[in-house]
Amino acid sequence: MGIFIPRRRVKHRRFDYEPRYYNPEKDESIKRRMRIKSRARHKRRSKMDMLYLLILLLFAMFIYNQLA
Repeated sequence: MGIFIPRRRVKHRRFDYEPRYYNPEKDESIKRRMRIKSRARHKRRSKMDMLYLLILLLFAMFIYNQLA
């Protein structure tokens, strides 16, 4: 009976290893660059999603007009 019970999505565990020769400035710059790349990839992806949605909408309107 518990088939349709919504569950929380499992998240990956964060792993933050501190090596023996740890340089906080270098680590912070690397993390900052990774965040910037991630945000840029997300923005690019959302623009592509809007483009696909627009193409799909235009295609649906074209078919609707052809059938009417």
